[in-house]
Amino acid sequence: MNGVGEVLSVRLIAEIGDVRRFHSKKALIAYAGIDAPPFQSGSFYGKNRRISKRGSKALRKTGYEVMKCIKSAKPTEDNAVYEFMIKKELEGKPKKVAKIAGLNKFLRIYYARVHEAYDLN
Repeated sequence: MNGVGEVLSVRLIAEIGDVRRFHSKKALIAYAGIDAPPFQSGSFYGKNRRISKRGSKALRKTGYEVMKCIKSAKPTEDNAVYEFMIKKELEGKPKKVAKIAGLNKFLRIYYARVHEAYDLN
């Protein structure tokens, strides 16, 4: 994907490993630790949730660096993640929150593309 260089792409692949071991996109997101855990007690359901941080710290760090590179590179084609981060910032989200939301979208796209590549062979 645009914005991901040679060094970060290798780190990303090394941290994720074989994508086929995850049964869904949500499992990959949970492995990265950027999923929002349920916040409830009885009939109370909280709305202000944070990321769980239960997954791989190294993957979160690498993913955040990838988001910084995508944001600074401003890709012109294949720029869904970049446009999503800009959209979140325009909605008033803090820059870090927008980057984590972008990482979530990036990992979903990554999962789909890798599975698509394996299905073609």
